[in-house]
Amino acid sequence: MALERTLAILKPDCVRKQLIGEVLRRMEAAGFRICALHMQHLSRARAEGFYAVHRDRPFFGSLVEFMISGPCVPLVLEKENAVEDFRTVIGATDPAEAAPGTIRAAHADNKGENIVHGSDSPANARTEIAYFFGDLSAD
Repeated sequence: MALERTLAILKPDCVRKQLIGEVLRRMEAAGFRICALHMQHLSRARAEGFYAVHRDRPFFGSLVEFMISGPCVPLVLEKENAVEDFRTVIGATDPAEAAPGTIRAAHADNKGENIVHGSDSPANARTEIAYFFGDLSAD
């Protein structure tokens, strides 16, 4: 199996709760290599652009408001089967449904503030990585 990359975003609730180090530790313990990372405070336009796929969904407005409420940490992770494995490590979007031991089960408050974003497919991972890190997805 070839190495694969995925995008993760430590969301504003993760930063606010001072969990950056803990979540990064868990990622590395799960075998992921961090290829790129930076902290930024998303503008409304940047958040709306990233989540444009959800523009017509009822939660779009609250998602954008949440994502611009404080700094976040986009990062690129690499390992074999990165997308699927990372989705397993973070758990279900709703922490009440997340498996015990997952990041969201341990740290998320609710479905809207769920600590971390993870790409849902290799194709979306490439697009999302490019959104935050330019051509890094091709390295």
